[in-house]
Amino acid sequence: MKVTFLKVAEAELDDAFEYYESVQSGLGFRFSTEVELSIMRITKFPFSYEEIGQYSRRCLVQKFPYGIIYQHMEAQEEILIVAVSHLHQIPDYWSDRE
Repeated sequence: MKVTFLKVAEAELDDAFEYYESVQSGLGFRFSTEVELSIMRITKFPFSYEEIGQYSRRCLVQKFPYGIIYQHMEAQEEILIVAVSHLHQIPDYWSDRE
């Protein structure tokens, strides 16, 4: 299954990586690994995660306070990553991206 990021979601991922790497060397890479593992779980079980919008679901990232907001595009056999959202930010700030 193809995985695509919205540009803004990709920027969120990059920003989080840079932040964690600035806190402690290697922490950004551990964050990236956990995000990759979450995306692998999403591609295997796209309907297993919490529905949080008409088309969107959220998979929590293990060990970090982030959620991956995604849409399963069945017809295109694609997962669209809408946001890489810090769980303590304003709720649903990403909802206009649907």
